[in-house]
Amino acid sequence: MKEEKYTVLQVDDHALFRNGLKLLLNSHPRFRVVGEAATGREMLGWLEQAERLPDVVLLDIAMPDMNGIEAAAEALRRWPELRIITLSMYGEEDYYFKMVSQGVKGFLLKNSDITEVYAAIEAVLEGGSYFSQELLFNLVSNLRSSSETEAEELPEAEETTDEAALSAREKEILLLICKGMTNYEIADTLFISKRTVDKHRANILEKTNCKNTANLVVYAIKNGLVEI
Repeated sequence: MKEEKYTVLQVDDHALFRNGLKLLLNSHPRFRVVGEAATGREMLGWLEQAERLPDVVLLDIAMPDMNGIEAAAEALRRWPELRIITLSMYGEEDYYFKMVSQGVKGFLLKNSDITEVYAAIEAVLEGGSYFSQELLFNLVSNLRSSSETEAEELPEAEETTDEAALSAREKEILLLICKGMTNYEIADTLFISKRTVDKHRANILEKTNCKNTANLVVYAIKNGLVEI
């Protein structure tokens, strides 16, 4: 029996970029591009007409008519189960926190290697999140050099416990989560069972009052727990 492929919706206003990425995605044995849109408004129209939501949406930020930030907010309001990975250019890191708070599952830089795109999609399909290491480095660097005023502009989370409340093992797992690893990969890296990783992840979410894995990355950055 032929294995069904995961479906991908591409949203980007540059046709050349879309076409190139589409060829690479369709060459992967597990993925199939089922739709394309050039603006956020076109994306919403496509989703309205679709008989079934795509498994993953690859969404550009800078687009005419309706940009990726507005499109993600509206799409996730209407289809909260939608899994969105944002494709970002250099200098767009400021949008990261806003889109994570909206529920975006991952961030990739547009110059990412295709193997990283595959890894990001697979991580999100497995229920995790994925954040480009280069993007995380830029975010950490920006936060370190930002003023107090800029730091206050980061998204307000629910009151969190002191980061010292996290155990050494939990901090270790949090760092690996920030590196985009799935629970299976974390288990293999630390030589522990996936069930143990699941339990640690649940404890970290509870201790930090984070609603999802993506918000954990924000938490880690704001508390200086990410070192890249």
